[in-house]
Amino acid sequence: MPTRRTPTQRQRRLGTELRKLRTAADLTTDYAAGLLGMDRTRIANMESGIRSINAERVRTLASNYACGDDSLIDALVAMADNPERGWWERYRGTLPSGLLDIAELEWHARRILTVQTMHVPGLLHTEDYARCIFDAVLPPLPRLEVELRVQHRMERQQVISDPLSRPYVNYVHEAALRMQFGGRTVMRKQLEHVCAASEQSNVEVRVIPFEAGVFPGAGHALLYTEGSVPQLDTAQLDTAHGAEFVHAEAQLAKYRNHLAWMDEHCLSPDQSRELIYSAARQL
Repeated sequence: MPTRRTPTQRQRRLGTELRKLRTAADLTTDYAAGLLGMDRTRIANMESGIRSINAERVRTLASNYACGDDSLIDALVAMADNPERGWWERYRGTLPSGLLDIAELEWHARRILTVQTMHVPGLLHTEDYARCIFDAVLPPLPRLEVELRVQHRMERQQVISDPLSRPYVNYVHEAALRMQFGGRTVMRKQLEHVCAASEQSNVEVRVIPFEAGVFPGAGHALLYTEGSVPQLDTAQLDTAHGAEFVHAEAQLAKYRNHLAWMDEHCLSPDQSRELIYSAARQL
């Protein structure tokens, strides 16, 4: 199978999970290479996502690694046995790969959760609001790239629309609702759009009110996607140099605790919708 110079986050994740299974079984790359009849360098490349691996080989490795979790094995097989090119591939070579990885992550998620303290949740952006966000990037982006990013963000929203309708839970701080990115008119239309989207059965918006005071992860945006099995959950963080993806169990446990705190302390969906409408009327 051919090698890749720039594997996607999903391809790297498959390799990482196979390496976890191998090391948990205390087996070497030489052993894995013997199972598949190949050089151990190719095993290392598979585990880094540089070289692809088919579904049959995933099952061969998992069974010989003594993995007794059939659900996990099936999930890994599904990751390997996915020949379709996602819509985000149209942007490869024109947008940063991290943006494409986020779209792919959402597409394959069972449920999507976000925490936002400065911006309205990305999958609920209007075009004008998204354009304002990308116009503020430093150094300034070329106009074409700004428009491509806006278009890409709008296309990402299909994961919460029919027929996919992924469950989407948003915890957003009141501060993000009060900052007038793009001016009063843009922000008012954005807030009205959030309220309308929150009426969808699969979309839940929960506001962290100013009165809540301090909260975990303050100042950091979080995207958390639940995989088909818990071992394949992923947390994505925004950084100055791009998207960062984390999936070590200790890290995931920390972010699950953050989300649990949000669920307990945020306003209810109805109270949140009332606050957002109120903020929109004040603009």
